[in-house]
Amino acid sequence: MPNKDAFVQLVKENYTFKGESFRIGTAVLDGEVATEAAISIPLRTMNRHGLIAGATGTGKTKTLQLIAEALSDASVPVLLMDIKGDLSGIAAAGSENNNIKERLLKIGGVYKPAAFPVELMTLSNENGVRLRATVSEFGPILLSKILDLNNTQEGIVSLIFKYCDDHKMPLLDLKDFTKVIQYISNEGKKEIEQAYGKIATSSTGTILRKVIELQQQGADLFFGEPSFEIDDLMRIADDGRGIISVLRVTDMQNRPKLFSTFMLQMLAELYATLPEAGDIDKPKLVLFIDEAHLVFQEATDALLQQIETVIKLIRSKGVGIFFCTQNPQDVPAAILSQLGLKVQHALRAFTAADRKTIKQAAENYPETEYYKTDELLTQLGIGEALVTALNEKGIPTPLVHTMLVPPRSRMDVLSDTEITNLVNQSKLVKKYADTDDRESACEILTAKLEEAAQRTAQQEEEKKAAKTSRASQKEEKSTLEKVLESPVTKQIGRTAANVITRSLLGALGLGGKSSSRKRSGSWF
Repeated sequence: MPNKDAFVQLVKENYTFKGESFRIGTAVLDGEVATEAAISIPLRTMNRHGLIAGATGTGKTKTLQLIAEALSDASVPVLLMDIKGDLSGIAAAGSENNNIKERLLKIGGVYKPAAFPVELMTLSNENGVRLRATVSEFGPILLSKILDLNNTQEGIVSLIFKYCDDHKMPLLDLKDFTKVIQYISNEGKKEIEQAYGKIATSSTGTILRKVIELQQQGADLFFGEPSFEIDDLMRIADDGRGIISVLRVTDMQNRPKLFSTFMLQMLAELYATLPEAGDIDKPKLVLFIDEAHLVFQEATDALLQQIETVIKLIRSKGVGIFFCTQNPQDVPAAILSQLGLKVQHALRAFTAADRKTIKQAAENYPETEYYKTDELLTQLGIGEALVTALNEKGIPTPLVHTMLVPPRSRMDVLSDTEITNLVNQSKLVKKYADTDDRESACEILTAKLEEAAQRTAQQEEEKKAAKTSRASQKEEKSTLEKVLESPVTKQIGRTAANVITRSLLGALGLGGKSSSRKRSGSWF
């Protein structure tokens, strides 16, 4: 039987911090709540990333909601990826029920309902702030990784970006990118080869097919202007709380490639934009990715490597990333090792494969003498979890069975009317509402091709006219020659010549025999 006093002392020593922290629950040992052993999380290490895992219905989303509320109260902006569409309720105050009363009687505390400052966002045509990015902002390397291109194809993408930069042709949306691919494969092939070297048509064809695949998942809605500004994710409300941006991506489950594209671009933009922060008292921004397996299930090795690299580096910019998924194995091992805070809800063991998975999951957590982790993972109730975090020195805290605090906002979704009212009050919605389709690569190349076509048509018309003129002249000469060379014309010519000759000879007195006789008077 574990020593309860020693356990409580262990929790107090390892979950009490000098800096700012927030309470997420109370420790549990042998099924009994140790009310004096509160479990808190230090804000200082929230940029060390985290994992919230557990089977469906065990309370993962409510844990995510609870942590987001605490961060907002601490003036930390939050971005929630709402895949299932059940996080919008954070904008409305919750209401106390019997379950909440019973929970607080066990763990202590008072329920204070609260609505939080929320901005609804979208990648598609749903109500909310439209998030967009230009192709140019992705750059050739990131775009190539998203399209899963080989080195040769990646080189062609880099060539496309260079060509567009050299000729001042902005790449704003996928329409621009596909137009350039088509141009360098056909009309502009000679121009490209003279300036940049030869390219294989088969490679440009492959790139075009990859782009079309991305378009089929709705990427045209995401690429374009106005491009979303990262600073708009990091706003503080008038009351000092961090604004919680809820990105509603309920239609992304069937479009994982687009979701991965957005995530990688967002992380890359944050890393490129934010200055180095070092060790700060609290993060500048925390992202929560619900149903995180969607990010990884169709990701290529190159894409996974890029995500891993960004996650390793972005914490130095003061940004924390939390993955919320059903099983820790959904997250690649290289990324899982970077996650400091782990909140593990119950897992279900219905098959031998499930039991094996649970044993593997248990090995991801610190060893403890107080629990049999693999057994406890199947026995946790709703709203209970095994918790381990990093202390202010970056050392993992002991694994503790925790009964979690209930969220103070609504544990349900907003109605359509409430969503409409919230969107109508947003200044950002108006800022990003209209697409800015300014002149870019597609329009410039189209105009260039039309001008070339007009010149070619004009030249063809001039050639045709000249040919017609020559043919007409030849026809006229030929007709005259035929007339002059005809027997009738020749006979007429001979007759006319005889008449003229006789006339001239007559006038000179050199006529024929009849004239001679007349002159000599021989008329007898």
